[in-house]
Amino acid sequence: MTEIRLYNTKTRKKQVFKPLDAQNVRMYVCGPTVYDRAHIGNARPVIVFDVLFRLLRHVYGEKHVTYARNFTDVDDKINARAAESGRSIREITDETIGWYLEDMAALGNLEPDKAPRATEYIDQMVTMIAELIASGHAYAAEGHVLFDVTSYEKYGSLSGRSIDDMIAGARVEVAPYKRNPMDFVLWKPSADDLPGWDSPWGRGRPGWHIECSAMTRALFGERFDIHGGGLDLAFPHHENEKAQSCCEAGEDSFAQVWMHNEMLQVEGRKMSKSLGNFFSVRELLDQGYPGEVIRFVFLSTHYRKPMDWTEKKADAAEAKLRKWHSIINATVELNNVSAERVSRTVLDALGDDLNTHLAIARIEKEFNDETDRHDAAHQLANNLSFLGLLSLDMLSATHAVWIDKSSQLTEPQQVAMGALLDRRNKAKQMRNWVEADRIRDDLLAAGIRLIDKSEGTDWELTQDFDPTKLEALK
Repeated sequence: MTEIRLYNTKTRKKQVFKPLDAQNVRMYVCGPTVYDRAHIGNARPVIVFDVLFRLLRHVYGEKHVTYARNFTDVDDKINARAAESGRSIREITDETIGWYLEDMAALGNLEPDKAPRATEYIDQMVTMIAELIASGHAYAAEGHVLFDVTSYEKYGSLSGRSIDDMIAGARVEVAPYKRNPMDFVLWKPSADDLPGWDSPWGRGRPGWHIECSAMTRALFGERFDIHGGGLDLAFPHHENEKAQSCCEAGEDSFAQVWMHNEMLQVEGRKMSKSLGNFFSVRELLDQGYPGEVIRFVFLSTHYRKPMDWTEKKADAAEAKLRKWHSIINATVELNNVSAERVSRTVLDALGDDLNTHLAIARIEKEFNDETDRHDAAHQLANNLSFLGLLSLDMLSATHAVWIDKSSQLTEPQQVAMGALLDRRNKAKQMRNWVEADRIRDDLLAAGIRLIDKSEGTDWELTQDFDPTKLEALK
């Protein structure tokens, strides 16, 4: 069995993962607040924990792993979007959840076993809040219920902050009904025009942090194995989750391992709408980047290191994937590809704190070192499949005849041809007909005639085919 070692934010060290119950491994990852399209930063934890999900299922068995990722569908941003648009909150959240699932699937992610919506667990939240009040860890004030951070001695231990430091650095206005500036809201009143539910403290709605504690307890019980999310959630969200759950059920309750992925930059700068470098996943897909290319770029950096999305990295990733896919298309029967036959060296890399960068390096080395090219191509396909980098869409959607004709070209020519066809498809998607026609004409001058069909682009070699001209095209 592959040994898995994970960095635990709670202990500040990498340690061997030992599930509470190997027959019932449980992982929970904080999902999106559903009011708009997911940006590419939102995609990083999805991809990271999708790979961990695949690894856990491989090691412990598909039937023995449960992965839950929630949707926050009650939030002031959602309320504001509804007020601006005149649409109902349910209509907005349903639409946004549909977008999110579609975009994440396009990046090669498996769907979680459970996808709870916060609004489905209001009763459980009310129950948990009442228990915290009864145990002296929370108090009601002016229609609100707040968690008393001073009632939990280890508050700040997850994020490594002291209460005094947090108060000193706080920039928010302190409400007069708070006993302590760092006390956080468990329940707040709702006006008539806002979503609200009846409770012992009046009509209102839950605070953000209580939802995950209530949902994990309902889904997994008081203890489970892994809690994941972006580093930006470590404080205050995860700190507050841990505090309220441990106070309610005991210090050894809630998540045993906390994992956080680092943040994302674009071209070396923090992603920001004001800088013009803010992209949704859908925008990148619509620009013509295949989902596997986006995923490959993400996996090329270890999850605990900052990741920089650049066009240069995306182009390099696309060239490498096109090369590998063309080799697989020309050699492998796709029906015989199995992620279960992933290489031991790849599993060992992933078992070392989910080192996807090392896993990709080992995939390439293993392919290059294997003398039997058929076996090498087959194992390459197995390994890429395990990492979610081998979908039929990228293999065949726009190159329906590539499998049959790629043998007519050498490997460098296949790479050049694949790159040119992909650039032309991108140009067509962007309605850049001048660029699309230029590439078509350049290929014709090299002796390759393109034939556009409804199902994709066919091609044929003419008697004027000149491989030197093809390889020189850019």
